[in-house]
Amino acid sequence: MTGTKHAPDVPDTSDEALMTDAPDAPDAADAPDAPDVLDTPDIPDASDAFDVPDAPDVPDEVPVTDGRDPAQVVAGMVDHVLALAATWTAWDGRPLPAGDRLYTPHKAIRRVADHMIDHLAEMEARLVGEETLPDHWHASAITTAADLAPFTGADLDEARSRLTRLARIWANRLDVLTPGLLDRSPGTGWTFRQLAFHVAESAYYADCVGALPAGGASGPAPDRTTER
Repeated sequence: MTGTKHAPDVPDTSDEALMTDAPDAPDAADAPDAPDVLDTPDIPDASDAFDVPDAPDVPDEVPVTDGRDPAQVVAGMVDHVLALAATWTAWDGRPLPAGDRLYTPHKAIRRVADHMIDHLAEMEARLVGEETLPDHWHASAITTAADLAPFTGADLDEARSRLTRLARIWANRLDVLTPGLLDRSPGTGWTFRQLAFHVAESAYYADCVGALPAGGASGPAPDRTTER
């Protein structure tokens, strides 16, 4: 008769647990002096491309749309995210809080990509008359071990390849839809135009990390209080 086997403890990766158990930040006196001039790339102005009122994990209002090409709205969001990501190799390893959530470079890229995939899958399912898949994403509620890894130049290259291809898939799909399909879309849910403008709100995740200075210190996160 064999003995009872005990399963190993599974660490709690929720953001609430991570914020409770997080070690104290290092004393600023021990940090290296920041350079006098910080050389950071120009970041496209997100306000000119899309409006980001709250985190898009839990949409509570119908997205506001306008006369802009929805494919360009999504592409503009990706350009903005990647411009910020170009500074993230300087990240010092400390997650940035935003409301009751924590964000890191890898987590921001994960959430942008997953959000684009999720609503692309929804749109494709509705176009062929299928039911959309149920939502089982953990989304921003958890910060995984992979989210906490250093963000290297190779990670930036992968993010560029991943997000630019997703933006092209979105553009190719939206560009062949008639105005009728964009604004009177099949299935249950927002119109496809509204979906595109909602996906553009994914810029929020990157904005929570922000543009990091060359010295490596994490900047302040956007003031958000309703994110999930």
